[in-house]
Amino acid sequence: MQGQEIAPVFGIIFFLFIIFTGLLVTILMAWVYCRIFSKAGYCWALGLLMFVPIANIIMPFVLAFGDWPVHRELRLLKGQQQS
Repeated sequence: MQGQEIAPVFGIIFFLFIIFTGLLVTILMAWVYCRIFSKAGYCWALGLLMFVPIANIIMPFVLAFGDWPVHRELRLLKGQQQS
């Protein structure tokens, strides 16, 4: 009789654990993506696009092959320094 009473409680606890873990991983990944975009010189909110289905395919290509604002500013400052 006791085993039958514990089973539903264990199921609820396990379900809540899975939901909490998924939420924690989602928040962590959002923070990481936002930090990457911020350090590249883009608006931090572009990191949230990684959760949009088509944008999560396109944005890594933008990061990999695009001209980062940080690099543009560095070239501009080096050009001003040489002049």
